[in-house]
Amino acid sequence: MIEQTIEIPSPAGVVPTFIVHPERDAPHPVALVFMDAPGMREELCDVGRRLASVGYYVMLPDLYHRAGADERRDLAALPSRAGRDEVFELMTTLSMAQVLADGEALLDYADRDAAASPGRAGCIGYCMSGQYAVNFAARHPERIGAAASIYGVKLVTDGDDSPHLMLGKATAEFYFACAEHDDWSPMEMVEALDQAAKTYAPNTEVEIYKGASHGFAVPGRPDYDKAAAERCWERMFSLFRRRLALA
Repeated sequence: MIEQTIEIPSPAGVVPTFIVHPERDAPHPVALVFMDAPGMREELCDVGRRLASVGYYVMLPDLYHRAGADERRDLAALPSRAGRDEVFELMTTLSMAQVLADGEALLDYADRDAAASPGRAGCIGYCMSGQYAVNFAARHPERIGAAASIYGVKLVTDGDDSPHLMLGKATAEFYFACAEHDDWSPMEMVEALDQAAKTYAPNTEVEIYKGASHGFAVPGRPDYDKAAAERCWERMFSLFRRRLALA
């Protein structure tokens, strides 16, 4: 495969982005991977590589780029308490508008790369970014054909831009992987999300991973669950096959 980390121009300056795609048979459907709270790191690059290995042009942006280069280190390597404090501080620097603008800059770049297909694209959001994947699909119904939220947080809020309200504005098929044990995404939120999906977007699956905890899908996280993670990959591969035409 071909991989590189480049700085993509955006209204906010540049977005450091890890890009990986197959070496042959271009163009490949674009898949945006929005990072979880610990940030852009090798664990997530491996997520991108696995998705690329089956035929996608994967883009993983560093959403914390506005915080400055000194703040963008491997948060997973920090002591747990210090790591949590820094993660929470960095998370507060993000807004929905900023992340959607970054995603648009990435699509603009992909549209100028012969290795990337101009057709339907997909997006995946882990943890804090499940909400961003949903809202990006709603912002670009003409382009995003599939969107997945993996133990996403803040999917049902009181805001006008709450992800559960955005479902009906998209044309994408949505998949929500929800952990049974998740203080960040409690069952009452999952149930409200499922009801909204039935109301606004019947072409949506909300699946509860029995026995799994928040963070189950990414190797290296304390609550990684290999069996649940592999089932999640099966669901995402199936979703993308249905909704994104491989070149």
